Amino acid sequence: MTLSRRALVALSVLAVPALASCSGGDADAARDVDAEGGFQATIPHLYGETVLEAKPTRIATVSWVNADTVLALDLVPAGMPTVTWGGNENGSTDWIDAKLEELGAGWDTDTAPVTYDETDGINFDEMAALVPDLIIAAYSGLTEEEYDQLSKIAPTIGPLAPNYTASWEDVLAAVGTATGLSEQAATLAEQITGDLAAVGEENPAIAGATFIAGTLGLADDSIALYLGGDTRSRFFTSLGMTLADVVTENTPDSETFYLEWSAERADELVSDLFYSWAAPGTTVEDFQDNELFAQIPAVADGGVVLTDDDHLTLSISAANALSLPWALEHFVPTVVEVAQSVRG
Repeated sequence: MTLSRRALVALSVLAVPALASCSGGDADAARDVDAEGGFQATIPHLYGETVLEAKPTRIATVSWVNADTVLALDLVPAGMPTVTWGGNENGSTDWIDAKLEELGAGWDTDTAPVTYDETDGINFDEMAALVPDLIIAAYSGLTEEEYDQLSKIAPTIGPLAPNYTASWEDVLAAVGTATGLSEQAATLAEQITGDLAAVGEENPAIAGATFIAGTLGLADDSIALYLGGDTRSRFFTSLGMTLADVVTENTPDSETFYLEWSAERADELVSDLFYSWAAPGTTVEDFQDNELFAQIPAVADGGVVLTDDDHLTLSISAANALSLPWALEHFVPTVVEVAQSVRG
């Protein structure tokens, strides 16, 4: 099954778990060759291989993550989608805005990317009007038919994994290869991974803390759990935390990324911390006042980490090489504070 981008936005808004991320994808096989002063890059993806024989100079992107990744490598896309869920007043994100300013391409400049709306799907016409020489959809739910259409506009890097499941590391590696910046991409990946790991190394309350990432639905008493391959679970694991046994023991297979859980079994969800997306204005006390959710040990003990802001949620649910440093600054301190409060 292929989910549309709109469907994924709706899933997020309705607090249904977003899709998992998978590491170790085909991007590992991407390669670039610089022989005799020439350039050639080959990027495998779900729909084949994309071969580039010149470094791209006008890149257009689809979906989340891809434009962020281009920017993370200090390149300004010619075009990118407007951020319609979790975006700021610019139809962008704070981390994108900051990088554009750093590169001298802020939204008030002539060098800012052209933006297009993807609310109703891929915006083929506006992308074609940009005359790009590369389209990046490495992180996307692009169908093969859409890939074929985009390929008529420009060489296109299709999804590295199905339905928005490509990992940020794989996307970064693929974009690095496509732009001749493989070494810069590898260095950046190492830096981000190290910065995430340092959180656990520098905070004993984080290192080894058990966690559950999920969604607690106050409106319908629903519980959904993100499994080990999900973006959020991978984020907390990268900080040095450990996914709770109850989640790993109830994971049916490696391809399942979330699990609906009966609220009647809330007391079985044993962990030090419980992360949940929440509607704006929601407090920990709201969950503690819920008779069923109060049976979750972490809820009862105050070990709840919330993102009650869509912008904040987006930084880890569509994690990428540009959003993760932002999340480290704006979200991780809350995680550390909650961990210290329950683990000392």
